[in-house]
Amino acid sequence: MNYYQDITLLPDADIALGFLWQKIYQQVHIALVEQKIDEQHSAIAVGFPDYGSKEFPLGAKLRLLAEQIEQLKQLNIEGYLTRFDDYVHIKSIKEVPENASHVSFVRQKVKGQARIERDMQEKARLWSEKSGQPLEECLKQLEASKPTASSKLPFIWLESQETKKRNPGSCAKFPLFINKIEQDKPLAGKYSCYGLSLQSPEGKETATIPNF
Repeated sequence: MNYYQDITLLPDADIALGFLWQKIYQQVHIALVEQKIDEQHSAIAVGFPDYGSKEFPLGAKLRLLAEQIEQLKQLNIEGYLTRFDDYVHIKSIKEVPENASHVSFVRQKVKGQARIERDMQEKARLWSEKSGQPLEECLKQLEASKPTASSKLPFIWLESQETKKRNPGSCAKFPLFINKIEQDKPLAGKYSCYGLSLQSPEGKETATIPNF
């Protein structure tokens, strides 16, 4: 990634930073979907320069990054954020500094409590069939390794555009948990239409972005 553009979120007494993240990131996602390079991937990545901030976990700045300056110009993020003019400050496109370190921002899937319960029931059923033990006994034994639905990772509430298309009028909101992974070298790869780094098909490497 050679070029970047920063978007600073400007909350006020009426609009909290968390709510503003939802609205801004949703628009960025829509922009990346509309200009994706194939069915599932974006040429543009996102970064969170203030990730881990004490004031707010994601900070108040979103960074767009691309290999070529024309990709950011074509994205024209200003057009997608016009109705939020009072709540964002969009800087001009600049070159990435040479001394930047490397990082991956990835989507961390966190199971909800209902999903965890369904998975536990299925595991217990399979174990019961295989071992001949009663289902209740298998559930009791699995309880010790039961995962929790909580996560301390920062997240943004978003609406799934695909779900809305399939089921108009349905509530398609979900939490997008974001994890930061420090890397010791730059790694080429692909990015999702949320702008987040994806792992290689072998699962050995994760695409990076400059961190500065």
